[in-house]
Amino acid sequence: MTVRIVCVGKLKEAFFEDACAEFQKRLGRYCTLEVVEVADEKAPESLHPADEVLVKEKEGRRILKAIGQRDFVVALAIDGRQMTSEAFAAYLAEREAEARPLTFVIGGSLGLSDEVYARANARLSFSKMTFPHRIARLLLLEQIYRGFKIRKNEAYHK
Repeated sequence: MTVRIVCVGKLKEAFFEDACAEFQKRLGRYCTLEVVEVADEKAPESLHPADEVLVKEKEGRRILKAIGQRDFVVALAIDGRQMTSEAFAAYLAEREAEARPLTFVIGGSLGLSDEVYARANARLSFSKMTFPHRIARLLLLEQIYRGFKIRKNEAYHK
């Protein structure tokens, strides 16, 4: 199974880089994993709402270029579907049965553009809370790993 994570911005802190790298390494036994970082736009706190839309559109175009035509795309969004880790493991199995690349999208500080949401096949939420994209990336990697471990009935999930 091919799993791609397309995210806006780079990890800047070494501890996030290390944690994500560890899960990427662990996932190598279960899937072909690719993490694609697209450039983020400068977005000062005092942006006008119209400028926020422009920032999301620019980032969105970069995201869409990183998504394959056959990909099943899951956008991480606060209004997305929430599920247990067991349900997520089953969801991964369903996606694998479709034999299409599975692409998760993590937006920048302002979220995702309407165009990215329109391209997405589904939306996923970890919580009603908002998380920085670097924490969302780590959570996503961990949950994908946990999902594969659950599917294989291997120790880890407790």
